Amino acid sequence: QAPPGTDIWLADLTTSPEGRLVVGTPMNVTSRPGYDNQPMFTPDGSGFWYTAIDTHTGETDIWRYDLGTGEVTRVIASNPESEYSATPLPDGRGLVVVRVEADSAQRLWRFDPDGSNPRVLLPDVEPVGYFAFADPQTVVMYVLGEPPTLRVARLEGGEVRVVAEDVGRSIQPIPGTTQVSFVRRHGEEGTTIERLDPASGAIEVIAPGVDGGDFHAWTPDGRLLQASGARLYVWDAGEGAWEPVADLGDLGIRISRLAVRPDGAQIALVAERVSD
Repeated sequence: QAPPGTDIWLADLTTSPEGRLVVGTPMNVTSRPGYDNQPMFTPDGSGFWYTAIDTHTGETDIWRYDLGTGEVTRVIASNPESEYSATPLPDGRGLVVVRVEADSAQRLWRFDPDGSNPRVLLPDVEPVGYFAFADPQTVVMYVLGEPPTLRVARLEGGEVRVVAEDVGRSIQPIPGTTQVSFVRRHGEEGTTIERLDPASGAIEVIAPGVDGGDFHAWTPDGRLLQASGARLYVWDAGEGAWEPVADLGDLGIRISRLAVRPDGAQIALVAERVSD
């Protein structure tokens, strides 16, 4: 079954004099039929990588959108393999993806910045669905299974340990720390966004998920964002509640994934249309 058609929208992010986050008018920058998803801004903020499925061949590759020119470039193209979730290495010397291999194994692969020189990172860990780096040597992964598990791996030595079960797909580095946030599922009770210290294994709840949601993002100054339907929310820890930031219902879209530019000046929103 083909994934739903999605596009990536870009909007400016600013802060009002009162300190409130302000979302500008989003613009659809990948407007085409099919699947454009999983945006990840480049470390220098000049563009973002994303996953796109070719509607003619069905191949899934990694592309790059240039914020200055609006041009798109295919960065990783392979057949019969498919690549997802492009993420920069912490040292800036390449990027890591989830690669679905010819035999359907899903493992983490490292590539040079131009998409060349592929090599597997953790040969014995699969099927990996999503991941994030906590520091240059520590990667936190969502590994598929019943139930799906959250695992922490050290690249040097390959040590892997399970730290949580029944987790969601969104794993995000928390700005200014070596910790990550992840989502835990609680059946009909919804979800919680939780904080993991990979070094100690300590876990604490940050906030309930909005409407049982999964995907979330952080601004560089540490504000937690999540969406539900066409609305974007920010977590107010002082009030212990989600506060609405923007309602994009007039665009006829439903938001799923979020990504914030490293300098906090823009947000990428993954959305599918729900009306014309």
